[in-house]
Amino acid sequence: MKDDNKESRVDKENAGDKQEPEAVKPNAPQELESADSTGTESETHAEASIEDDDSVAVIDDSQTLPAPFDHRIVSAKRAGISSYYYVNKKDVLGQGRFGQVHKCEEKATGLQLAAKIIKARGSKEKDEVKNEINVMNQLNHVNLIQLYDAFESKNDIVLVMEYVEGGELFDRILDENCNLTELDTISFIKQICEGIQHMHQMYILHLDLKPENILCVNRATYQIKIIDFGLARRYQPREKLKVNFGTPEFLAPEVVNYDFVSFPTDMWSVGVIAYMLLSGLSPFLGDDDNETLNNILACNWEFEEEEFQEVSEDAKDFISKLLIKEKWRRLTAAQSLKHPWINDLSERAAK
Repeated sequence: MKDDNKESRVDKENAGDKQEPEAVKPNAPQELESADSTGTESETHAEASIEDDDSVAVIDDSQTLPAPFDHRIVSAKRAGISSYYYVNKKDVLGQGRFGQVHKCEEKATGLQLAAKIIKARGSKEKDEVKNEINVMNQLNHVNLIQLYDAFESKNDIVLVMEYVEGGELFDRILDENCNLTELDTISFIKQICEGIQHMHQMYILHLDLKPENILCVNRATYQIKIIDFGLARRYQPREKLKVNFGTPEFLAPEVVNYDFVSFPTDMWSVGVIAYMLLSGLSPFLGDDDNETLNNILACNWEFEEEEFQEVSEDAKDFISKLLIKEKWRRLTAAQSLKHPWINDLSERAAK
């Protein structure tokens, strides 16, 4: 039965309660650390096997537009950005704990870009931003936002990136005039999995996947780019990683428990995003962060009867194979792309 006390994340966002990544409080020390181990964690997961659903129509499977420049290896220049770019401080594309993102234009070429101005006064803050630069230097994929340039000054570091104009994926969930269908969700999730598959092939974990960190290329199509690699970490099996940050309702149980994280940690977040896109509800959201984290630890979720009444069994199976407490049982990004909910429909769209 539906829990009448359960509040949708959409309701909370409309009330102005938008969440930023934060340190996890219960069951977690206050430091980020890694622990040495001579073993490697198995990433072998069971393949999905589900009957095809011939009643579902063909999806929009158009190619995502690449960045308007070739992939670059960037290092931060000790120079003022204003020498190379016009930055429109009045045009705020986004903002958060880091600072603001503004539209900008390269003086030499007229190329339209986005300038992410990150407050970084101390050496620790600067090192964190330089880690983000290093991560982006390794990621060359159409569904991952691309880095073009970077500048370092006394009080901040500016990342100049590919510009896309479609807004956050979460804005589409909030928009009452945008009726997302299951087919739309398939298109979004397929691209998210393709981007995450590339990250995992490069042994990089995103660790902050959520609809706010997924941008639509424009408002007319379903093409997306994953952004914000500020919390991303390189995964080294022999130096197993523990983290205690993230946005509470998207955290995997191993993060809440301050256990080792790996590729399945990102895939849990993909499952939460798929659930949200299909229903408008957040599967683990409680009245406060503690209740949310306890719901995650208990893996306490269900398909709400009303919101999932018209959702296919393939979609439910896909989510059920990601929102599993035991991380080794979750689908990998590659296996997710082979799941009938994603793969069979994509094949039909290509015909």
